[in-house]
This record gives sequence, structure tokens and C-alpha cells, in this order.
Amino acid sequence: MNRHLGPFEADRIYQGDALELMAGIPAGSVDLIVTDPPFAIEFRAQRMNYNRTGRHVLDGYREVAADDYAEFTRAWMGEAYRVLSGSGSLYVFSGWNRLKDVLCSLDDAGFITLNHIIWKYQFGVFTRKKYVTSHYHILYAVKNRQKYTFNKVDHYPEDVWVINREYWKGKQKTPTKLPRELVRKILRYSSNPGDLVLDPFLGSGTVAVVSRETGRHFLGFEIVSEYIAFAEQRLHDTGLRMAKETSAEGEI
Repeated sequence: MNRHLGPFEADRIYQGDALELMAGIPAGSVDLIVTDPPFAIEFRAQRMNYNRTGRHVLDGYREVAADDYAEFTRAWMGEAYRVLSGSGSLYVFSGWNRLKDVLCSLDDAGFITLNHIIWKYQFGVFTRKKYVTSHYHILYAVKNRQKYTFNKVDHYPEDVWVINREYWKGKQKTPTKLPRELVRKILRYSSNPGDLVLDPFLGSGTVAVVSRETGRHFLGFEIVSEYIAFAEQRLHDTGLRMAKETSAEGEI
């Protein structure tokens, strides 16, 4: 990949604050951003969320204070707009409680919001005096309404996606992670092989893993060292698996 990325290399994960690191990416050098930033919901990452065993959940989850969330979102969203190419796209995940901050920040940065996608997973946390939340919002936005990548994979692509969470029973995991099927769907629609995909809040590394699996390049930022080690191990395992599959195909 010959694209100039300043101090960074494609297909690498870097540790540090997303906003500080994004400032080093040259303007217009990223084709697609897919990210699941902190939600400012006082998430108890090491508790038994969704009946998980606490000892399997990695420590280190960093939340953003509610009072700081609007400014935090506005700042990184501005950098996202700057680093995206003129035909680039952004998919950002949000919980319902901070959706206003995300929507306003998209507008402030200059993005054009094309779709408000609902990701329905199979169940949420039990509640007593309110409805159970069992979905996330995915905001799909572009810089240029007339020029952006959209591969119409399905004849009738709807804006409600029913995709189950992944549960790795008995395996090490991060507190929050995106299903590979979900990320794969986004990449198929809004990128092409060889494109560069950025995730400034990489977490468990799913965006990087699926980018590698589908022939895209990736660039990932993450502040928690334990998550970086976890993501890099996933990438290593993915590379071994892909090499084995290629070798098997060659023997047929």
C-alpha cells in the first residue's frame, strides 16, 4: 500500500489517545471509518453483564464522563471528517442515551447522515421499571452526497439489522465487542478490497480482523494495552487460519 499515512503504517494497531493519534493522520487518507466509541453509560465492564463469567473479561475498559461526552464526540468527529477521503464514509455506533450528542456532532463536523440503522441483537439486560434495551444505533454518514462507495449487496437493503451478539463461552474477551458478521456487512457495502479502514476506538479488534479477512487494509487506535494484545493475537490467529485455508485450496 503506497498511501502516505504520516507516522503510521497500514495494517498496524497503535496505542494511545484516539484524538491525539488521529491528528497525525494526513487529511483525506482514509476510505472508511467504522467505530464503536465509549457510550458514557457508566458501563460496569467487569460485572456479570449478559451472564458472562467475570474472570474471562479483560480489565481496562475506559469510559467517558457524561459531562464531557458532547465535547469528546465533537472533537473526534471533527478529526474523522478531516482524515476521510472526499468519497469516504463513517459508521459510528451509539447507545440511545447519547444519541443526540452523536447526531449533533455529525452535523457540526460537516457530515451528511444518510441512514440511521438499528442493530437489533437478541436480548438486553433485565429491567424492572422500564423497557429492555436490545438495540444499538448505527449512524451512516458521508462527506459527499454525490460520491461515495455503496455496493448494493442485497436487492432490498433495509435499515434494521438483526444480528446476534457473539458469546465466547469459556474464552477470554473484552467487555464490549462487535460481531464479525455485523462488521463484515458494513465493509461489503461501504468499501472495496484494498481500501483503508480506520477504527480509532479499536477495542477487541473486530474491525481490523474483518478488514484482513476481506482484503481491506486497516489502521487501529486503542488506549488500553490489554486490548491491544488481545486484538493482535486475534490478528495473528486470523493470519494463520487464512494461510492454512489458502494452502488447502492450492492442494485441491
